[in-house]
Amino acid sequence: MNETVVCVVGNVATPPVYRELAAGPSARFRLAVTSRYWDREKSAWTDGHTNFFTVWANRQLAVNVMASVEVGQPVVVQGRLKVRTDQREGQQSRTSADVDAAAIGHDLARGTAAFRRTAKPEAPTAVRPEPDWETPPAAAPDGDRAQQHPEPTAVT
Repeated sequence: MNETVVCVVGNVATPPVYRELAAGPSARFRLAVTSRYWDREKSAWTDGHTNFFTVWANRQLAVNVMASVEVGQPVVVQGRLKVRTDQREGQQSRTSADVDAAAIGHDLARGTAAFRRTAKPEAPTAVRPEPDWETPPAAAPDGDRAQQHPEPTAVT
């Protein structure tokens, strides 16, 4: 279990993109995280460097992201950090940081949110035909079926 688990607080920078895959739903969006510091010379807060992360959500989290997250909203993302370096022909290598999210929520230090629990999907049930409770009567040796299986009579 040598994974790097991070908690990142930032703003949603791109609209979430949703896809239905064979393994289940998946969604991704870019998250902008800008550090801020107090500048003593200016006596004001100053923005520092902005880091961008691609946040990946899977299964029910992906569905909930699509219903809840919009560009510009402040969010908190907790998940596994994955840093990749890609080398393309004739170009410099590019390094990107992805977060495989386990949890995503709005940053309530900067606004309010209304939580709505999602209904759990019901397990698919196989449709079975109605059982045939009637059993065919066995043929009597003399061919008289009425004696072997008499009709029920109503009780009053």
